[in-house]
Amino acid sequence: MASIKEFQVTFDCADPERVARFWCEVLGYVVPPPPEGFATWDEYGRSLPPERQGAGFVCMDPSGDGPRMYFQRVPEGKVVKNRLHLDVRVGTGLEGEERVAALEAECTRLVALGAVRVRLLRADGVNESCLAMQDIEGNEFCLD
Repeated sequence: MASIKEFQVTFDCADPERVARFWCEVLGYVVPPPPEGFATWDEYGRSLPPERQGAGFVCMDPSGDGPRMYFQRVPEGKVVKNRLHLDVRVGTGLEGEERVAALEAECTRLVALGAVRVRLLRADGVNESCLAMQDIEGNEFCLD
């Protein structure tokens, strides 16, 4: 039997710290402490060569249960739809209009943080309702 592996979710983006801090707000994640010997992440960043300053940023589940998320700067912008996206579970156990209300409430909160509402996908008899969105750099995700 194969062993279960821990994994990290990595985002390519233009502004790693900005996108990481957005996802901290979405998921209730936190920025880990800076590396030993540095009082702040800014201090650590200033110690790096200029080409590496601002090139990456991390956020993590404060309970340690969820995956670590790493955001890395890439030179190219997003061009096409993601082949993989996150489903943020905000309507678990809810059905019908109660579920839609929970999705819409979370959507309103995230739009205030810079997310974009794409469309509500209503329940179809097989799948429950979910709400398609984009983060602050256009990466698709769903409120589920």
